Amino acid sequence: MNTQLVLLYDGSFDGFLSTVFHIYDQKIKQPHIRKIQNATNQLFIITEEVSTEKSKATRVWKGLQSKTTKTQQTKIFKAFLSEIKGVENALLRYIQYIFLNTINTKNIDYSNKDILKISQVAQMVGREKHRMEAFVRFQLTKDNIYAATIEPDFNILPLIIHHFKDRYADQKWLIYDLKRNYGIFYDLNKVEIITIDNFSEIDSKSYVANEIDFQKLWNTYYKNVNIKSRKNSKLHLQHIPRRYWKYLIEKKIYKIKC
Repeated sequence: MNTQLVLLYDGSFDGFLSTVFHIYDQKIKQPHIRKIQNATNQLFIITEEVSTEKSKATRVWKGLQSKTTKTQQTKIFKAFLSEIKGVENALLRYIQYIFLNTINTKNIDYSNKDILKISQVAQMVGREKHRMEAFVRFQLTKDNIYAATIEPDFNILPLIIHHFKDRYADQKWLIYDLKRNYGIFYDLNKVEIITIDNFSEIDSKSYVANEIDFQKLWNTYYKNVNIKSRKNSKLHLQHIPRRYWKYLIEKKIYKIKC
């Protein structure tokens, strides 16, 4: 039985691109890419750890930029952020296809299973991005920071930075991903990626004195603008799925039914 080579990387996008560079540089045939934290000891498998090198990642990305449109590049990044098991290998085959065939909006071959998969996954991540932009609810803390916690299905924090930086440029804010234990923090000048040890849901003791009053006021407004005779629960759930209710103050605090 032939042994399989598994290339391990650190989980970052630069790490993935460095692995792609390594595959081309070493002319490796049919490798399997896996995050180092998902490494397993199995028979007939040889593992090799690939170090992340920014220069190599940049060379691969510039190569993709010369062969694809901005839309295709965004698809690659979004698909990577999905964290779906095995997506790295679909992306590798997608990238290999790109380097052999210049892709534009007129000649995308959706009969290719990898092109179809990456496009579908990118759409899923894009929908999650837009929903997070709509459903994030900030709460003012005693540190004068508007903070919010999220637990999205996909790793969408890198995709929502520009939206919140543009919309809330005059205040400090923090959006923390509890599922992945990191956040994005805006200090009125720039956005930084941060991690906080033992971070959990924002405790009510951290709010400024009148934050709860504002939340109650918003809750009252929400109840009063709901017209019972026009209630359409099915449509409501279609636009605001139940799994997003935990982010909404009007749902989270007083458990208002749709």
